[in-house]
Amino acid sequence: MTGLEYWLPVIFFFLMGIALFLYIILDGYDLGIGLLFPLASAEEKNVMTASIGPFWDANETWIVLGVGILVMVFHNVQGSVLASLYLPVTFMLVGLIIRGVAFDFRLKAGLKKQNLWNQLFFLGSLIASTCQGWMLGSYITGMTNTPINILFSFLIAISLPFVYIVLGASWLLIKTEGELFDKSLRWARHAIIPMGIAFLAISIATPLVSENIAEKWFTLQNFIGLLPIPLASALVFIGITWLLSKPEILKAGWEWMILFGMVIICIMAAIGLAYSLFPYIILDKVTLWEAAGSTDSLLIILVGTCIALPSIIAYTIFIYYIFRGKATHLTYGEN
Repeated sequence: MTGLEYWLPVIFFFLMGIALFLYIILDGYDLGIGLLFPLASAEEKNVMTASIGPFWDANETWIVLGVGILVMVFHNVQGSVLASLYLPVTFMLVGLIIRGVAFDFRLKAGLKKQNLWNQLFFLGSLIASTCQGWMLGSYITGMTNTPINILFSFLIAISLPFVYIVLGASWLLIKTEGELFDKSLRWARHAIIPMGIAFLAISIATPLVSENIAEKWFTLQNFIGLLPIPLASALVFIGITWLLSKPEILKAGWEWMILFGMVIICIMAAIGLAYSLFPYIILDKVTLWEAAGSTDSLLIILVGTCIALPSIIAYTIFIYYIFRGKATHLTYGEN
């Protein structure tokens, strides 16, 4: 195997992981805000919508890039991956469609129908987030439908929404003030403990569903080398929990630390997942090189990616810079 034959699939595996990681963080707080909708007043719902409105399209671009890399680069397995995940992918898309329609229609509808769109925005967010959790769990277990693997997928399906809720509340701490800020603080406090329990349970369960992952993590040399990942995650989790109990610190300009801490935890989880899976694109079944296309086609795709990726990054930075600061009431005009 030549240098390019080896490294091109690795590079695209890394880029796909980065794209999906950024999607989880960025669209994750969008989904989290949707999950928090039933707990907010009508006026607060408008501010929450305004806080994500300018970033909505940029955030969802990352899943398009990630899935695009899977389809174009690892096309030898994309059929089996999507076929195995057909139902959760379908339901996720339905949830995203419901969420998108509700997002655009809720303020354009009359007051009598606005509550319906608010409920649909919550429902779409819930469907999408739980389906994404199921897909992640199924992918980690090599998409095999044994009872323990199905149970593991279910565990992640009910855990991922708590991650999104904390991300959503963290975003609201940055973008809002006053009573909604205080509510967001309470929401984050209530969700952080279930999220921590879920992360711990997943960390314990993951080696149980794969002997390969267990061997990678629990040989003595590897365990010592990988110990900084769970230790860093635990320390950051403790730091977030402590900060959430100190509103005076957060209101003094440190509210961004909660979202920053969540990003660190997600980075640690992503590093651990990438280490657990590598060099497989489907765990214990198909390696990156077996799944990838020819070197010539990958070079062409790499050129396109090198054009698209900086454009997406530049657009995202531009949008976040232009719409920095606190969110205000959002309206499309009088109903």
